[in-house]
Amino acid sequence: MNFHGTDVRQKALTLLRGGATNADVARKLEVPYGTISYWLHLDRAKRGECPGKRDPLCPRCDGRDLDERAYAYLLGLYLGDGHVIQHSQHRVPSLMITCGDVWPGLMDACERAVRTVFPDNSVCRVQRTGCTNIKVYSKHLWCMFPQHGPGLKHTRPIILEPWQHTIVDLHPWELVRGLIHSDGCRITNWTTRIVGGEKKRYEYPRYWFTNVSDDIRQLYTDTLDKLGVEWRHCTRAGKPYNISVARRASVALMDAHIGPKY
Repeated sequence: MNFHGTDVRQKALTLLRGGATNADVARKLEVPYGTISYWLHLDRAKRGECPGKRDPLCPRCDGRDLDERAYAYLLGLYLGDGHVIQHSQHRVPSLMITCGDVWPGLMDACERAVRTVFPDNSVCRVQRTGCTNIKVYSKHLWCMFPQHGPGLKHTRPIILEPWQHTIVDLHPWELVRGLIHSDGCRITNWTTRIVGGEKKRYEYPRYWFTNVSDDIRQLYTDTLDKLGVEWRHCTRAGKPYNISVARRASVALMDAHIGPKY
């Protein structure tokens, strides 16, 4: 993966401010088109410029009403299986949430959340092998998901903005639901015990969450703490990327608000 220094970024901004197009700057400096667009967005934001006046109104730029419950759920989905990209053939970036085809109910819930958060934008489904991308185009995606940046999520800091913390504090279960629906599951574990000289099998439900990003796992466990859900780290193959919820009372609490994927 290539990381570009501040000198390259400053050259790009100088060219952009001089009237050069994103595509021209990308070709000249040999930097991905999406990175150039992201730098331009940050530069405009620092100068107080709205990224797109012809786009539908934005909760951050224009004060449009935002369904915060739907946003908290969508934020969880984005942190797990979503990404914002911009190709040179499109003038605006797109948000894609990848949903497995084995969970059509999750796919429908994701599409409802996207349509609720972006009520004036077109939402579509793009079929892929074994999965479907729920997709929306908007110039304000970087406003709504400031965690976007170059590289994979686990290679950069994932820190919520104060306004996002406020929403998560109001709707913590929706964030947890989105995280579980993207990178988690409800499974049935089993173990054996010797009772009266006989080996007996016992089954118990567990919620499992796996994410490589330390910051995203921390966000998940911090929210569970606030909700009174007991959890523990589980290391598999030497990798501490798993969070388990197996205590009976905590599983019952998760069942009441999350439940299995469907």
